[in-house]
Amino acid sequence: MTLANEEGTGASRSGLTRPQLVAAVLFSAAALSVSWVVPTIQIAWVSAFLLLTIYLFAFEVVGVDVAAAVVMVLLGLTSLLAPWMGLEHGLVDTQQLFEGFASNAVISIIAVMIIGAGLDKTGIMGQVASYILKVGGTTENRIIPIISGSVGVISSFMQNVGAAALFLPVVNRISARAGIPMSRLLMPMGFCAILGGTVTMVGSSPLILLNDLILTSNTALPPEQQMDTWALFSVTPVGITLLGVGVLYFVLAGRFVLPGDSAAQTKSVDAMQYFKDLYGLDYHLFEIKVPAESDLVGKTLDEVEHPSCIRVIGVHQGTDKPRAGGLARDVGIEANCTLAVLATVRDLRAFVDLYGLRLQQGLVTFAEALSFAKSGIAEIVIPPGSHLIGKSARDVWLRKTYGIAMVGLHRNGETLAEGEGIRDLPLQAGDTLVVYTPWESLARLEQDRNFLVVTTEYPHEESRPHKLFWAGLFFALALFLVLFTDLRLSVALLTGAMGMVVSGVIKIDEAYQAVSWKTVFLLASLIPLGLAVETSGTAKWIAEQTLSVVGHMPAWVIQASVAVLATGFTLVMSNVGATVLLVPLAVNIAIGVGENPALYALTVALATSNSFLIPTHQVNALIMGPAGYRVVDFLRTGGIMTLLFLVVLLLVLNLLF
Repeated sequence: MTLANEEGTGASRSGLTRPQLVAAVLFSAAALSVSWVVPTIQIAWVSAFLLLTIYLFAFEVVGVDVAAAVVMVLLGLTSLLAPWMGLEHGLVDTQQLFEGFASNAVISIIAVMIIGAGLDKTGIMGQVASYILKVGGTTENRIIPIISGSVGVISSFMQNVGAAALFLPVVNRISARAGIPMSRLLMPMGFCAILGGTVTMVGSSPLILLNDLILTSNTALPPEQQMDTWALFSVTPVGITLLGVGVLYFVLAGRFVLPGDSAAQTKSVDAMQYFKDLYGLDYHLFEIKVPAESDLVGKTLDEVEHPSCIRVIGVHQGTDKPRAGGLARDVGIEANCTLAVLATVRDLRAFVDLYGLRLQQGLVTFAEALSFAKSGIAEIVIPPGSHLIGKSARDVWLRKTYGIAMVGLHRNGETLAEGEGIRDLPLQAGDTLVVYTPWESLARLEQDRNFLVVTTEYPHEESRPHKLFWAGLFFALALFLVLFTDLRLSVALLTGAMGMVVSGVIKIDEAYQAVSWKTVFLLASLIPLGLAVETSGTAKWIAEQTLSVVGHMPAWVIQASVAVLATGFTLVMSNVGATVLLVPLAVNIAIGVGENPALYALTVALATSNSFLIPTHQVNALIMGPAGYRVVDFLRTGGIMTLLFLVVLLLVLNLLF
């Protein structure tokens, strides 16, 4: 073993890698340096906690939710340790320490997650996903603009976290059907949901609050310096430009900056690979069109499957809905119908050439019915005592009766595949059937004593299309309360969520499962840190120091500094808190240098949406878990987006106003 390896092992045993240890030393030195220049001991300690949080997030010493919870607990302990820290009292009152868990933002996120899951249970999200796939195909460069643009537009009139949560199930289904990892779709969607909040004056909390802050500032200004309030669509050109740049960024640079894979999206691929490795069955799903002139027209499934070594999984004829699962072998093939088949690549090509068929590019017609969320390959064993022993698959019409299409049979260490007469062999105790089946059929077979279902890890979805009316009603009610009443956002959204639970759209256990508790703990645990930053005077001191440095510089530098300050503050405290703190400062600075104070105030309110660098924004926290993102992913992708936002914001604001 080399010296380098020994040192690396030692670092691992201590729980920190060498870069983490070096960074810890540097951050500690920075905290000590800050303590010498700040005006109060409270600001020194809060600055230290800020640096600790940034260190834990950036170097991923622990999970971000654990890091946030640790910082929250440490802030609570300052009440006990205050005398030894040189403080009169703790940095955060312990009575307020856990208020984040009942905050408007956190309860709103919980509610929109439940609402989104309820809508998904009715099947409406699957239909939206199918439409997007139909329009955009299965390529990233077409799907990303459709999803991101749609979310951005919706987000301009409702809370961005609500828009993102609403589309989360849609993206999940699109990811499974198109074979695109969620990690390459959720970040564009989430970022554009945030950008959509800049399109109208009701798109985000800072913009909603801005006019009130302007009126408050006017009370202290002489008549000639009084500011006009902003109309609903005053910011629309700015917001549309930002949203357009965001979409364009992911279309052009997405392949380079987005994470390339996600463990959550390899399930279906892993399943196919599992059966290939274990049984040597190298099957793939294909979709083919049958032209009117094809010799396949008029034949039954039974007449074409065996000699061609292919298995028909789904049929779509005329205006009927695509049928998958329980197909009878005597189903006739009509002109211009669409077939979904399971076969090896070699057998499929021979089949297409023989009958003059048209191979589709991926699944289109069957994208919903044969998605991994709905169906897949499974293993089933024939147990002793099964009534099927001695009967063949053909005898019992296995596919029609039980909804399972047998594509392989494993017996006595040997695997037989389609084309080797497996449907004519009498079944024996201990036979393992490799089948393609809808998951709902497999769930039924778990209760059937004629089968022993080996595959247990599959989506157990229970769709409730008959609850569509109630889901739509309570979603519309929540939306109405959000847009047209002054009711608190969390109460309005929770009304819709609880309405779906009470009406049976979603069960309470399913509602609990729909909530990403990692997101909840991340956001709720960070709220006390934001409170400490505000109440200790840390934020005000940082702002004053920054503006005192740039106060004598050109106007565009001052405005850029205001935007950068707002961006930095919104990463560690609420965007509302950052807006309330910085708008009065920005107004006074603008008046002092002879600039438009309303423009500087608007700069602050818009820049507080520039939250892409770390997963502290509600939307970023929401998408982090499902996509398997790490902090480094936000730093890489969000870093470029942050710079683009600042440049575009300042250019467009100064061109328009």
